[in-house]
Amino acid sequence: MAGAVKAGSRPPWVGLAAAVWVQVAAGTAYTFPLYSHALKKAMGYNQQQLTMLGVANDTGENFGLVAGVLCNRLPPWFVLLVGAACCFLGFGTLWSAVSLTVTGLPYWLLWIAICIATNSSAWFGTGVLVTNMRNFPLSRGTVAGILKGYVGLSAAVFTGLYTGVLHSSSTKLLVFLTLGLPIISLAMMYFVRPCTPSLEEDSLEQCHFMFTQISSVFLGLYLLSFTVVVDLLPLTDGVIYILFGIMIIFLLAPLAIPIKMTIFPTKRKKNVASETGSTSNQLTEEGSEKKEPLLSTTSSSNNLGNAQENDDASDVDMLLAEGEGAVKKKRRPKRGDDFEFHEALVKADFWLLFLAYFLGVGSGVTVLNNLAQIGVSYGLDDTTILLCLFSFSNFVGRISAGAVSEHFVRSRMLPRPIWMACTQVVMVVAYLLYASAINGTLYASTAMLGFCYGVQFSVMVPTVSELFGLKQFGLFYNFMLLGNPLGAFFFSGLLAGYVYDTEAAKQDPTSSTCLGPTCFRLTFLFLAGVCGLGTLLSIILSVRIRPVYQMLYAGGSFRLPRSALH
Repeated sequence: MAGAVKAGSRPPWVGLAAAVWVQVAAGTAYTFPLYSHALKKAMGYNQQQLTMLGVANDTGENFGLVAGVLCNRLPPWFVLLVGAACCFLGFGTLWSAVSLTVTGLPYWLLWIAICIATNSSAWFGTGVLVTNMRNFPLSRGTVAGILKGYVGLSAAVFTGLYTGVLHSSSTKLLVFLTLGLPIISLAMMYFVRPCTPSLEEDSLEQCHFMFTQISSVFLGLYLLSFTVVVDLLPLTDGVIYILFGIMIIFLLAPLAIPIKMTIFPTKRKKNVASETGSTSNQLTEEGSEKKEPLLSTTSSSNNLGNAQENDDASDVDMLLAEGEGAVKKKRRPKRGDDFEFHEALVKADFWLLFLAYFLGVGSGVTVLNNLAQIGVSYGLDDTTILLCLFSFSNFVGRISAGAVSEHFVRSRMLPRPIWMACTQVVMVVAYLLYASAINGTLYASTAMLGFCYGVQFSVMVPTVSELFGLKQFGLFYNFMLLGNPLGAFFFSGLLAGYVYDTEAAKQDPTSSTCLGPTCFRLTFLFLAGVCGLGTLLSIILSVRIRPVYQMLYAGGSFRLPRSALH
C-alpha cells in the first residue's frame, strides 16, 4: 500500500483525530447557501442560474474518481495536498467575484470555479476515509459513521463561524475558505497515514469509539445552541470568541485517546496479521516438502465439522496450489472479496446500491441546495437556523446510522441497506409535509429530512466495503458519490429551479423571488415518489445480500474474507 508506515510507529487513533479536522474542512459544499445570495446579487443571476451553480457545487464535491484511483498509488498526504490546492484556487476565484475585485467573470468560469472549490471535499474525504477504513477494518460502520458525521457537522461549524466570528459576511467567509482550509489540511496531512491494523476484536477499542461518538454528539448539541444564541441574542465579540474557542476544544476531543494511550500504555496482544503471515510461511514450507497431500486436503476438508474452518482450509489450499502452479486460472471474486472495478460493474448488487443511494441522496440534496429559498418562500426572514437544524440532524443521522447498523449486523446479521429503506419511507413523509405547508411543520420536516439524508451516507460507505472489499474501496466509494451530483442535476437543476422560476413569473414577471408553498410543491410531490422507488430498491438489495452478512458476521464478529488475508 502506498504511503504505509512501519507497524507501531503511530497508533491509528492519531490519524483518526486528525481526520476529524480534515472532515470538517471537507464540508465546503454546505457553505453554498451562506454565500449563494451574495453571488446571486453581485452577478445578477436568476434562481435557475443559481440552482445550476448548486449543481456545480454538488458535482465538484462528489466527483472523486480521480482521487479514488490515486489513493491506491499515492500516499494520503499527497491526496490532501491536492485538496488544499483546489480550495485555494476555486474559492479564491469566487471571492474575487463576490468582492468585485475582478468584474465581468463569465458564468461558465464561476461554474468551473465552484466545481474546483468543492472538489477539495472529494480529495479530503477520500484521503482520510480510505486510510481510516483500512486502519480499522473490523469497525467499518463505526468509523464511517464517525467520519461522515463530522462532515455533516461541518455545516453547523461553518454557519457558526459565519454568523458569529465573521458577522454574516460572505466575503470574509470566502477568504477563510480560500486560506484557512488549506492551512488545516497542511497541518493535518502528516498525521493521516496508514498504520498496521488490528485484526482482532478489542473491547478497549470499542470504548474509544464510544468516547469519540459521545464527544461528537456533545459538539453537535453545542453547535446548535451556539447558532441559536448568536442569532437571537446581541453578544459582544469577546463572548463570541470564547464560545467559538469552546467549539475548538470539542473538535480536539478525539485527540484525548492517543494522549491517554501514550500516558497510560497497555500491553498489546500479538498482531493477528503477523501470526497469519508466519502460519502461511509454515504451510508453504510443509507444502514444498510434501506436494502430494496438497490437493487431497481440499477434498477431505468436507468431513470437518466446522464450516468456517472448511472455507479457511480451502482458501489456504487454493493459494498454495496457485503458488505451486497447480491452479493457473484465477477464481472470480465472491461478494465480500476484493473486487476490481470492472468486476463490480457487472454485478446487480452494485447497481441496486447505486440507484437506491442516488434516489435517496439526490432528492435530499435538492432540498439542501434550495433550503434558503424554501425558508423565504414559507415566510422566514432568517434561514440560518434552518440550515443549522438540517446540519445537526444530518450529523445525528450519520453517526447513529454507523453505530446502529454496526450493532445489528453483529447481533442479527441484518444487512445495512435495510436502514436506507426505513429512512427513505420517512423521507416520503417529510416531502409530503413540505408540500402540504401545514403551519409549524417546516422545522420538523427539515429535521426529519436532514436525519434521513445523513443515514444514506453512513450506510452506503461500509456496505460498499463489505460487498466489494477494501482494495479498490476509494474508487467504489467515489463512484457511488456520483449519485449526489446526478440527483442535484435532475431533481434540483432541471426540476426545482424551473418550477420555482415559473411560479415566480406567475406572481410577478419583474421579480425572481417566489413566495408561498406553490414555489416547491410540485417538486416535493415528485421527490416523495422518487423516495418511494428508492425504498423498494433498498429492500430488494437487502434481501439479495443477506447471505453475505450471514457469512461475514457469523458468530457476532466480523470475519475478514479470504482476500483480506494476503
